[in-house]
Amino acid sequence: MTATTESINPLSADLDLLPTERLVRALADDQLNAVAAVQRAAPQIADAVERIAERLANGGRLLYVGAGTSGRLAYLDSSELTPTFGWPPERVGVAMAGGRGAVFKAVEGAEDDFELGLRDVQTLEINAGDALIAIAASGATPYVLGALEAAGRAGALTVSLCNNAGAPILKHCDCPVLLETGAEIISGSTRLKAGTAQKIALNTISSAVMVRLHKVYGNLMVDVQATNLKLRKRAVHLTQLASDASETAATDALEASDWHVKTAIVMLSKNLSVLEAKSLLEGCHGSVRAALLAR
Repeated sequence: MTATTESINPLSADLDLLPTERLVRALADDQLNAVAAVQRAAPQIADAVERIAERLANGGRLLYVGAGTSGRLAYLDSSELTPTFGWPPERVGVAMAGGRGAVFKAVEGAEDDFELGLRDVQTLEINAGDALIAIAASGATPYVLGALEAAGRAGALTVSLCNNAGAPILKHCDCPVLLETGAEIISGSTRLKAGTAQKIALNTISSAVMVRLHKVYGNLMVDVQATNLKLRKRAVHLTQLASDASETAATDALEASDWHVKTAIVMLSKNLSVLEAKSLLEGCHGSVRAALLAR
């Protein structure tokens, strides 16, 4: 049975004959199907978010596995967790067919190796406290199936994202997420809407997990890492928004707290010292909202 992502799309049979503007519109319009696919999968994505957040709240790691475009998207999503949400880099990891170098140069044969996927995930020292997100457009990539086998043996939570109904990876995981995007406008090119759906789903999952873990207050990224001038300005602005303090007061509080936005907000809002604010946040599991409501 041919995967729908590999089937010929009759609606784009004359794609090469289109004038350039119509070609651009056709390519862009087809991406809307990626958004619709993620929206349809919202209940399954929500279940995955809740279960991942539970593992991570108890000290587990968030791991990813993929090949080709899916592997590159895994690296992209994982790399943004630390600067955006302050997630510890030692608590995130990626296994990609062909290794890190395959991000920049395709290593085509690696995705067909089941045992390689199994070994790569074992190398990450996966355990029952971890959560693993497996990504494959076809849903049948041997490397990814091997990775899921290793994760399952270790007792880790497994989540699968794929773009074809009935695919093997949906049957060999705890949380199957189907992103049914159908035939590509350029037949078989899953870097298009299949990849877009994966990117949206990964963004949604990791961001929602971080919200559940109190990395966001309201809609403010209060665990942002202020590692450059732009991010320091953002930290000041976030602190002002959350505490209604002046720019000078926000900057002073951030400098005193080693540029930790959460601590600065609690200091300013409750008139506390750095140590008092940190202690309160720790007692509230890092939740700014809970700390501000505490008496």
